[in-house]
Amino acid sequence: MKLHAIEAGNFKLDGGAMFGVVPKSLWQRTNPPDANNMIDMAARCLLVENSDRLTLIDTGMGNKQSEKFFGYYYMDHRFDLDSSLQQKGFSRDDITDVFLTHLHFDHCGGVIQKSDKGDYFEPAFAKAVCHSNASHWNWATDPNAREKASFLKENILPIKESGQLNFIQQNSTYETAAEMDFDILFVDGHTEKMMIPHFHIDGKTFVYMADLLPTAGHVPLPYVMGYDTRPLLTLDEKAKFLDKAASNNYYLILEHDPHHEIITVKHTERGVRHDKTFTFEELL
Repeated sequence: MKLHAIEAGNFKLDGGAMFGVVPKSLWQRTNPPDANNMIDMAARCLLVENSDRLTLIDTGMGNKQSEKFFGYYYMDHRFDLDSSLQQKGFSRDDITDVFLTHLHFDHCGGVIQKSDKGDYFEPAFAKAVCHSNASHWNWATDPNAREKASFLKENILPIKESGQLNFIQQNSTYETAAEMDFDILFVDGHTEKMMIPHFHIDGKTFVYMADLLPTAGHVPLPYVMGYDTRPLLTLDEKAKFLDKAASNNYYLILEHDPHHEIITVKHTERGVRHDKTFTFEELL
């Protein structure tokens, strides 16, 4: 099994929203804001090369939204999913599976594209099966008022209409999914049944963190995003996960940190803290 970083486009989000109740005087030490209080964000997708399967985990925002929409997020189009795939020697048609950790627009927007034959939407990965789970799908297609702006119907409904949608079955919090070549942790603090993939390679465990740990600056337990629907549950889920990650030397792949690709964490007198930083080239 090989893992590759696929950069789908950097952007910016409000620093206060990204750190919730934590004062700016604290979070700006690790995530410095610009004059508009915006912090740098990555859309680091993950490509999993394993035997005859090529799985893309998350897809970034995509390119079908308006310039006005992308302007809200200061989208940096120097990074692009297609060119990143090409750098690894692949194209969209090589992708056999698209695994969506959750259906917020910055994670799934690239799975559906606007057709060049007309003003309608179609799958961006024509040969791929798209994996979600039933609980999260139902949550996303009948959204609460708080998350409604994050679940865009043009990103989600065409997946089912295409016939490419598959629901991964969940019987417990931690699953070895029959459909995939990796383990999955289901968490509910950020949104309902977000899926966190775990990969076991050469005696090491790599975990793609999605929004359970968006950046290295979010390691301290109280540093929880204002976007999380159940922040107290996130606290509990983070505490349990980070304790296990520190005790077992997990390598944490950060989807949204433009400066830290992979980190480890360690136990300290102040709790679990960021330990070391690695690049994909160093480890994979």
